[in-house]
Parts: sequence; C-alpha cells; structure tokens
Amino acid sequence: MITLIDPTIPGLRRYARSMLRDRAAADDLVQDCLERAISRWHQRRDDREPRAWLFTICHNLAVNRLRETASRGPHLSIEEAPEMAFSHEAAQDQAIHCLDVVKAMNALPAEQRAVLLLVSVEDLSYAEAAEVLDIPLGTVMSRLSRARSRLRSELAASETVPPADTAVRLRRVK
Repeated sequence: MITLIDPTIPGLRRYARSMLRDRAAADDLVQDCLERAISRWHQRRDDREPRAWLFTICHNLAVNRLRETASRGPHLSIEEAPEMAFSHEAAQDQAIHCLDVVKAMNALPAEQRAVLLLVSVEDLSYAEAAEVLDIPLGTVMSRLSRARSRLRSELAASETVPPADTAVRLRRVK
C-alpha cells in the first residue's frame, strides 16, 4: 500500500497548493487525504488506478476546504510572500516569468485550473482527470482547451509568452 501511495505524494502536494494557494493549508489537506486513503484502503475498487483515487480524495477535500474558507473569509499569512521576489539578478527574469505564470494560473476559474493541473502538470490522462473530477470526458477536453487558451492570452497580455512558433508547455518546477 505504501509503495503505491508514496510516489503520488509530491503530485498531491502540488495539486493541493495550487487549489488552496496556501502552503500550510495544502500540507494539512494532503495529510488529511493520506489519512483518509489509508483508513479506507479496503473500500478502494481494485479496478481503479490508486493514483487517480488519491487525486479524487484530494480534490474532494480541497473543494470542501474552499467552501469552508469562502464562508469564513480570507486569511493571509506572512509566509505568502513570494520567495522568488528576493532572488539574485541572474534569476530575476525567470522569477518574473514564474510569477506571471502563477498569476495567470490563479486567474483561471477553479474548474479550468483543476483540469489543467491534473492533465498538464500531473500527467493524468483525460479519462483519469474525468474520473478524479467526476465529470464527462468531453467536459475535461473543453475545460482544458479553454484553460490553455485563457492562459495563453493572460501570458501574452503580460508579454511573457514566447513567439507563436514556440510551443508553451507547462512543466513541474522543482
């Protein structure tokens, strides 16, 4: 069981951080996700991919957490200051680009952001993303298309997108 769960933890953390936009809350969410998965491992369908099942749990917990937060109002912490804002001059261009991408991702509607993250960053198939989000496959494809289009125009507006002949691809930043 641990050998199936352990490789998925970094992806769960990335997904939770991007959904909640708070590192500490995301870490708490992943811990809750793992506790729930371990305690309910016997309820898992054997025909279902464990990775998709874990992302489903994480997504559902994130949605619940966002609903709770919306009813309480925003909470800001000192730790939310971007670490890259204090980088050296050599890395400033990359830091600015990363901040623009994060800003553009955060501007996406939650439904589009979730699909984009699961497919483009976490490498889930369209079918697995549909299963995680409990939506039809066609909805995954349309949300992904709209998210990519909107992200492209947001980045073009901030003038950080490369020329049109260069493909822009999301990737994990470690």
